[in-house]
Order: sequence, then C-alpha cells, then structure tokens
Amino acid sequence: MSASRKSPPFHRLAWQVLRLSRPHFLVGGLLLHTLGWAMAWYARGNVRLPSLLWGQAAISSIQFMTHFSNDYFDYAADRANRTPTRWSGGSRVLVAGELPPQVALYAALICAGTALVATFVLALRLRTGALTLPLLLLALALAWSYSAPPARLHSRGLGEVTVALLVPGLTPLVGFYLQTGQLTWLPLLTAIPLCGLQFAMILTINFPDASGDAAVGKRTLVLRLGEARAARLLAGTLALVYMSLPLLTAVGMPRLTAVLLALLMPASAVQAWRFWRGAWRHPSAWNSLGFWAILILVGSITLACLAYLLPTIGVISPL
Repeated sequence: MSASRKSPPFHRLAWQVLRLSRPHFLVGGLLLHTLGWAMAWYARGNVRLPSLLWGQAAISSIQFMTHFSNDYFDYAADRANRTPTRWSGGSRVLVAGELPPQVALYAALICAGTALVATFVLALRLRTGALTLPLLLLALALAWSYSAPPARLHSRGLGEVTVALLVPGLTPLVGFYLQTGQLTWLPLLTAIPLCGLQFAMILTINFPDASGDAAVGKRTLVLRLGEARAARLLAGTLALVYMSLPLLTAVGMPRLTAVLLALLMPASAVQAWRFWRGAWRHPSAWNSLGFWAILILVGSITLACLAYLLPTIGVISPL
C-alpha cells in the first residue's frame, strides 16, 4: 500500500487540524488582550509592542491548546451528543473520524509548549514584571484543567465559573499587566460585567449538550442545577450585569465604558426573556440562542475596547 493511501494529503490534514482548532473562536482572545493593552494605553499613555506581540502569542497558544485538549478529553461526550449546534458539541472532527484523537492531544501539548516559551520570554527576556510568570501559568493551568483529568472542572459544575474568570477576567488583566507591570482596579472593574456575560454564554451553549454530557457523566452546571433553574440563573446573571454598571462607575470604572456596555442591554433583555420563557426547551431555538449569547459577549468586549481607545486617540473626550 502506498504512503498516499495510508495518510491523507498534507493539505487535507492541514485543513482538518485547522477545523479542529476552531480558529474563529480566537477573536475573543484577540479582543480581550486588546482590551488589556488599550486600558494600559488609556491609563499610562504608551504601549510596548514587544510585550503586546509576545503576550498575544502566549494567549493565542493557550487558547489553541484549550480547543485541542477539549476535543480530546471530551471525545466521549461529543460522540454521545446527538444535538450539536454551530456553537457547541466540539469541532466534530474527531467524532467524524477525520483525525485520530491522539492528533488533538499532540497539538494541545505543542501549543502548551509554545505558550510556555512565550511566557518565559515575557518574564525573563522582556522583564514585564514579577507577576507575569504566575499569571500566565495560572491561565495555562486553568485552561488545561477545564476538561483534562484529574480536575475536569467542567464535570464538577466549575467549568462555567472557570471560563468566566479565565477568559474575560484574566486575559485583559494579563494584557494590562504586561504593559504596566502593575495591577490596578481599572482592569478588574471593567472585567466584572464581561465575566457575567461570559458565564451566561457558557451556560447557553451547555443546554444543547446536556443529554450527551449526562450520558458520560459530564456534570455541567446545567445538569447539576437542572435546566429550568439554570435558565433562571442565566436570566438573573444578565440582569445583574447591567444593574452593576452604576455601582462599578461609582467606584472607578470610566462612565464611557458603562454607557457603551449599556448599548447591548436591549439585546440581553430579549435573551434573558427568551430563557425565562423556556426557549431553551426547543432545539430549533438553540442556534439562535447561542448566536445571540456570543454576539452580546463579543459586542460588549468590542465596545469596552472602544471606550478606552477612542478617548486615547482623541476621537472623543472621556465622559
């Protein structure tokens, strides 16, 4: 048998690995790191390009690692999932037999190694600060532990909180710290509403996966609470996000940030109302619910970036 029959052509293999990596989800990491350095620019008046580029390399590598490791360690759950959507159920590359599962594991380990190299460059070569190493190692550990044993945080009802703290919480904090070498209240206050929106988004995409997750013992928060209670929690979380904006402004978040974030309150209100009224019960609504959850989150991150970039470059004045 010829070598060409034993393995797919390189271009097909590359395409399958690319699909496995789900690169479209990298937009979130890119925007959140942008938010971090945009806040630093707003606060300090300058951006260090080497720290920005190496920081993005570390963040994107961790994100790629997470996508690969999730597909590998969630293989059984994805096989049991008969109701995948555009936003949930994994990449479906391994489930379809297009690649052996070990490819995902090896790719995850390569990305983890790349993230470590970038981390050590930032900490030791660029000397971005004493907290660079612990912050990025914490991000790497949490991302790996989300689906990987022994922690498997997503099966202990901790996955949603972990993602909320890791993605919109830690990512902009890292971006800010790499530029300033300091932690201040600005990135922490700005991250709070985004963490709430991320939590709601992860809950949203876990509804279609519930039956497959239950079949293999993946006890997400949706399964632990029950779908009806999880839907009420989701609606309440969205309400709290916007109720928190006046308080966050009072303790130091720029008013422009709160005003821009509030622009998506009508869309979030509709999303909360749909969950409260039981739209999650209807498979025909799952793609729409997932789309709006992601749009609200990504739109809010983009608006937060603009809240810091526009005054910094002189387009508008701070409120």
